[in-house]
Amino acid sequence: MARRKKVYEGSAKILYEGPEPGTLIQYFKDDTAPTASDAQPAPVEGKGVLNNRLSEFFMAGLNAIGVPTHFIRRVNMREQLVRMAEILPLQIVVRNFAAGELTEKLGIPEGTALPRPIVEYYYKDDRLSNPMVAEEHIVAFGWANQQDLDDVVALALRVNDFLSGVMLGVGIRLADFRIEVGRVWEGDFMRLIVADEISPDSCRLWDLRAAAERSELQPGAEPGPMADVYQELARRLGVMPSNVTHPAKPTVIN
Repeated sequence: MARRKKVYEGSAKILYEGPEPGTLIQYFKDDTAPTASDAQPAPVEGKGVLNNRLSEFFMAGLNAIGVPTHFIRRVNMREQLVRMAEILPLQIVVRNFAAGELTEKLGIPEGTALPRPIVEYYYKDDRLSNPMVAEEHIVAFGWANQQDLDDVVALALRVNDFLSGVMLGVGIRLADFRIEVGRVWEGDFMRLIVADEISPDSCRLWDLRAAAERSELQPGAEPGPMADVYQELARRLGVMPSNVTHPAKPTVIN
């Protein structure tokens, strides 16, 4: 498919004009997100190929169970055809277990199972380090209305149910994950869909199989982050390309 005009470039992906109105080509780069010191890590060969395959697997699975996403089809090893959407200026984080900011700011021990999934909102602005915001901020500043937020929560929890089940089936605990949501119009009707990507860059994954193996020598060993997460996740899900080298660690959710 011919490359068209660049629409947007982020740390891990590039969006190009699609072949038809209302579509985009999403290209997965090997670059990783900047660190807390704003340093840009070196590109990691093969990461974009794996994230393309993994995001395709998750997005297509969500489409199949009736959870709408922007994904249409994979074009090649690094590109997907996706629907154009108006992205809400929010990152939606769903937490199942305590980790990251929840542990650091509230003192909840890492690994603690939460009584129910917690949905959080972060305002997308790198200059402000993507601060956490409340529903009141979102509605007051017009980033979304209350009905949108109700729909976002319902969407996020359905994604959580799907991802948690898929991960558990291959021996992985989904501690938390991040999604983005966009608006699309079908005639006069507006609906919200899952956009961007779902990959190890947007999930915190703990390896239950490795914990079980450690428990034989160290009873009660807790699950920890997966080693070689891109390759290992793709291998367990059966979507591993044959020509990918060893990728690095994923971006960590706060």
